[in-house]
Amino acid sequence: MTAELKLLRQLRRSAGEVALPMPTSKSSEPQPAEDLHYPFDAAPGPDEVIEIRPGVKWIRLKLPFRLNHVNIYLLADGDGWTMVDTGIGNDETIAAWTRLFEGPLRGTTITRLIVTHAHPDHVGLAGWIVERFGCPLHMSQVEYLQSAYFQHRGAPERRLAQRLFFRRHGMDEDITDQLLGRGQDYLARVSVLPAAYYRLSRGDELVIGARRFAIITGGGHALDQVMLYCADDKLFLSADQVLSKISPNVSVWAVEPEANSLGEYLQSLAELDRVVADDVLVLPGHGLPFFGLKARIRQLADHHEERCQMIEKACRVAPQSCAELVPVVFHKHALDAHQTGFAAGEVVAHLNHLLVERRLTIVPTAEGVIRFAPT
Repeated sequence: MTAELKLLRQLRRSAGEVALPMPTSKSSEPQPAEDLHYPFDAAPGPDEVIEIRPGVKWIRLKLPFRLNHVNIYLLADGDGWTMVDTGIGNDETIAAWTRLFEGPLRGTTITRLIVTHAHPDHVGLAGWIVERFGCPLHMSQVEYLQSAYFQHRGAPERRLAQRLFFRRHGMDEDITDQLLGRGQDYLARVSVLPAAYYRLSRGDELVIGARRFAIITGGGHALDQVMLYCADDKLFLSADQVLSKISPNVSVWAVEPEANSLGEYLQSLAELDRVVADDVLVLPGHGLPFFGLKARIRQLADHHEERCQMIEKACRVAPQSCAELVPVVFHKHALDAHQTGFAAGEVVAHLNHLLVERRLTIVPTAEGVIRFAPT
């Protein structure tokens, strides 16, 4: 058993939490622990800006997915503002930003852009913002390079690698074609990436106006997602690593088919539990700001352990492929192609982690599809 998982299990035992009900879908899981507290009853509406604290503004932009919004934060930075994330790169988001800059943000200058990670709902309009304001882009090196990779992901050799990856895990040709098509549509929603950036690295300190933020990075949901922690002001911008009501997607994809994304995510949660105080106001990439970071960390760890146990239970009945396990884990809702792709990626992440922990082993088959059985 990994050290981070031992730590998180100890946290659960010490907190005396009851077991949570089994999760039913990617974005549907048990409600947060009772000791989470939400200082805001509602999110900003369209064309609205909420001041969370002096020098901290909150904006919410629409997304064309089941997860239908993303949070953007502005941090006072001298004569201007640092923007954290941008929204997806489509015409609707450009129109939303235009209305904001002509309305409640009239006269606002963006002097620096921080993008937490390479997913299109966070980096999508980086090029547009940088061009509009002439401001520098700040990202971790891995996430910047991942963004560049995303923009060229449609190359034939990469599509072939993805097709073989899905076949290996038991997906039929029809669903594979849908997954590849929807994936390209999703990843295309990004403006041209700026040609230069400033690197944010774990352990850096970033001064934004009167505040000093420690840079924390973590894997699992993204490769090297950036989080910002201001201990003096008790603020923690958690990006998508810790969300209040849903679990961030933790997946494995064809580009690194044996990655232990879930292990990296659990390790990141354990680090956050160690280094970030429990009384911070958490500003997540989706959902409402909240208090109760450590309770939420424990619940997220429980959530993934329960999925691991569901998979182990199914594999004890008979060796299972990823395709056969998707309806086991996501068993109460019909999934479209977009959701199925993320569901399959999540199942592979749990399978790979169970392999690393030696709780499962691979059973080869004549048809080339891999199945999993208990050790």
